[in-house]
Amino acid sequence: MAETGAITSDPLPLDGWHRSHGARMVSFAGYAMPIQYEGIVAEHVWVREAAGLFDVSHMGQLIVSGNGAAAALESLLPADLAALRRGAIRYSLLLADDGGILDDLLVTNWGDDTFGLIVNGATKHEDIAHLRACLPAGIALVHDRESALLALQGPAAAAALDLLVPGVTARLGFMQAARAEWEGRAILVSRSGYTGEDGFEISLSADLAEGFASALLADERVKPIGLGARDSLRLEAGLPLYGHDLTTAIDPVSADLGFAISKRRRLEGGYPGAARIASLLANGPAARRVGLKLEGRLPAREGAAVLVGEEQVGCVTSGGFSPTLGHPVAMAYVDVAHAACGTSLSIDVRGKCLPAEVVPLPFVPHRYHRPGASK
Repeated sequence: MAETGAITSDPLPLDGWHRSHGARMVSFAGYAMPIQYEGIVAEHVWVREAAGLFDVSHMGQLIVSGNGAAAALESLLPADLAALRRGAIRYSLLLADDGGILDDLLVTNWGDDTFGLIVNGATKHEDIAHLRACLPAGIALVHDRESALLALQGPAAAAALDLLVPGVTARLGFMQAARAEWEGRAILVSRSGYTGEDGFEISLSADLAEGFASALLADERVKPIGLGARDSLRLEAGLPLYGHDLTTAIDPVSADLGFAISKRRRLEGGYPGAARIASLLANGPAARRVGLKLEGRLPAREGAAVLVGEEQVGCVTSGGFSPTLGHPVAMAYVDVAHAACGTSLSIDVRGKCLPAEVVPLPFVPHRYHRPGASK
């Protein structure tokens, strides 16, 4: 998943900390970032069984505020932000005029006409330019360059975080956020993440990041985890990655992200590409993002052709070996005629046609914390 090319941005706040903990660094989104510490599979398994600490400070942390901020953002996103309660988070999509996906993001209502946006690191500068060009006068957009962003993920994440920030985890269910303090300094904590596990994302001043990360690692249940395991975990969770599973050429319906278009917005429209997306919702897309289970141990990678006989009916957008399941999995866009679960297909992997079957997403069930949900 590493991007090629020179590192063009300033070092992230934890750059030296990663290196001192034995990280192997790669270039990603213009930053030097840890790909692994002790091995991708070992780190993947650790997150599933205990708690892993990820540095996601490359992500864009934005604040949009001002009288009418909800309506202004609704002109660009298909979410019902007017109904979003204080402290609630929504997954949403920044859309082009034709309904193509410019980015996927998280939106938090912090109250008082203030919304926090977490956007992808590789697209944050384009996102900021787009937002500034489209938001009306009177709506402020601030790019928070002074904060780090850490993600603590796994079944032991809540217990570990409670030792540092007592009581905050009890206040939060999945996709909820709150203001808190650590060592007398303000931090933001959200119960969210990109692994399919219960977990938290913590935004804090860059000068606090190293101390906070080290304090977490003092708990034997917590280990630092690199981008490699983050990618394998999100693949098992069936979560799309922008630039791979999502692009400007892909619409929300084909991406199986119709849930991100709220009921009111489906009825009222008023967001970019609304007419096209309404038609796709009513009539169905030509292709759809699906999960694929492969036989054997050879993984299919991005760009591999999905076949019925000798006819190409789709293309892999993400793929790899699943440590949890013990076999390769992939996500692909497949013609709807061949997208039903249970459909037998094949994938061309380096000239070999590997048998594959369409299976439901996620590959591994999510374990998000939803208070009151039956277990």
